[in-house]
Amino acid sequence: MKISVLKLTVMAMFVSIGTLTSHLLWFPAGVAKAFPVQHAINVIAGVTLGPIPALLVAFAIGLLRNLFGVGSLLAFPGGMIGALLAGYFYKRFKMYGAAAAGEWIGTGMIGALLTVPVATFFLGSKTGAFFFVLPFLTSSVAGGIIGLVILRLITKNTYVKLRAVPPGKSA
Repeated sequence: MKISVLKLTVMAMFVSIGTLTSHLLWFPAGVAKAFPVQHAINVIAGVTLGPIPALLVAFAIGLLRNLFGVGSLLAFPGGMIGALLAGYFYKRFKMYGAAAAGEWIGTGMIGALLTVPVATFFLGSKTGAFFFVLPFLTSSVAGGIIGLVILRLITKNTYVKLRAVPPGKSA
């Protein structure tokens, strides 16, 4: 996989924004912390960069948040799967809403279920299989909506050109 300097730079910008802003907008959700900014970045990165680079951005943000002590291990399964599906759904359907839906399904449902073993083995939590679904879904829906709003605002700006196809136009 070849990554251009421009794409690598945009990935680094998303990682820095996600890491620096994660502590500004969050809310407690059971044993997890909900970070809607992370989900917004997953949607935007999925649209602008594609599935694999979006997954790498989510991994890097999760890793840095954990190293700085402002995140938890639960960021990895949820954030990474959400970013991957956001990018894949956008690539498949060419609609911003599809990217947001990919984030909601990937993080809010699949990632939440995959978080249970992580919470059990690494955090000592004894939760049910669906314990994380509501908090993760709430956070990913809030972040997905933020991401959609940002994408629509950016594509309306005539000075900013995204690789993304604006809604209603074919590829």
